[in-house]
Amino acid sequence: MERIGALVIGAGPAGLMAAEALGAAGIPAVIAEAKPSPARKFLMAGKSGLNLTKAEPFDSFLSAYAEAAHRLRPMLAAFGPDDVCAWAEGLGQPVFTGSTGRVFPRAMKASPLLRAWLRRLDGYGATLRPGWRWTGWDGGAVRFDTPEGARAVRPGVTILALGGASWARLGSDGRWTGALSGAGVPLAPFAPANAGLAVEWSAPMARQFGQPVKGVALRAGDGPWHRGEFVISAKGLEGGGIYALSRPLREGAPLMADLLPDWPLDKVVARLARPRGKASLTNHLRKALGLDPARLALLMEFGRPLPEGADLAALVKALPIAHSGPRPLDEAISTAGGVRWDAVDAGLMLTARPGTFLAGEMLDWEAPTGGYLITACLATGRWAGQAAARRLQAA
Repeated sequence: MERIGALVIGAGPAGLMAAEALGAAGIPAVIAEAKPSPARKFLMAGKSGLNLTKAEPFDSFLSAYAEAAHRLRPMLAAFGPDDVCAWAEGLGQPVFTGSTGRVFPRAMKASPLLRAWLRRLDGYGATLRPGWRWTGWDGGAVRFDTPEGARAVRPGVTILALGGASWARLGSDGRWTGALSGAGVPLAPFAPANAGLAVEWSAPMARQFGQPVKGVALRAGDGPWHRGEFVISAKGLEGGGIYALSRPLREGAPLMADLLPDWPLDKVVARLARPRGKASLTNHLRKALGLDPARLALLMEFGRPLPEGADLAALVKALPIAHSGPRPLDEAISTAGGVRWDAVDAGLMLTARPGTFLAGEMLDWEAPTGGYLITACLATGRWAGQAAARRLQAA
């Protein structure tokens, strides 16, 4: 039976930050990772530009986490957007803030940041064990399937940072739920967050697959109108404008689109009242309203048979978008659900298993894309790592 001081299970952002917090306290961590290499989802997120955090007032930032905000407040106050920026720059990766407040590394990739981070952890004496899949507990021992066969270790403290249940091929497969529920840990069911919508398109819509939809406002149920871009795909609708409404949409709220959010209704009515002549209705809508092919296709797809006059104008301003709910859980960028907050203490330690801490997306919180996800993973990882270090040092 191998005995170690600190064990971190999961080498995503939360787990690596927990290992960093332990290392900063003088405690070298053993990091067990089921995949052959660390931080696969982190690297995938960085392929289109790694959005680390969001530059905005703290209360606005915190509000993105909805009812979990009061739970996350101390962790984000201790390691919030400014701290994330300073941390990245301390790893030699300068950052910049885009026009919407999103913060990115100047390199616009995750790989340089990850390489520098792993070098820092190596300097702290951390050891990465790839291919080590956690299979549960045997009393005080932690069991793994490894490339060399079954292994067990007995750590002084353990931090679980195993992710949610989306993008299983990258490591977040949610298989840990069986071991935790078996240990009496209360769980909230997983649900897709930041997920696309499934739509059964008519054949003519195939011409629009891959086209971005810009200049549109969306509303879920009675909620506020929200500006954001999205993409028409073969499977439905994808993109930030849709992801921001994931929660009310998965709870059954109807989706509406304002195709001309900068125009008041009376302007749309006046433009539609212009003489049409011999122009087809499609050309009339295109010329009178300036609708591009993507928005025009959406109007035709969800509005036919089109009414006339003021009724058509009202449809342009509030077009019902028929859909079949969110795409499957594994296609979501992140997940809601996981370990309930009443299962952990203020230091994120499981009350059912003293000495075992949680971090990252395993906990029951969700947030939109835009830097909120990574920031909370880093903040909870740091918080759990510091709490674990205090426990180990006090033993």
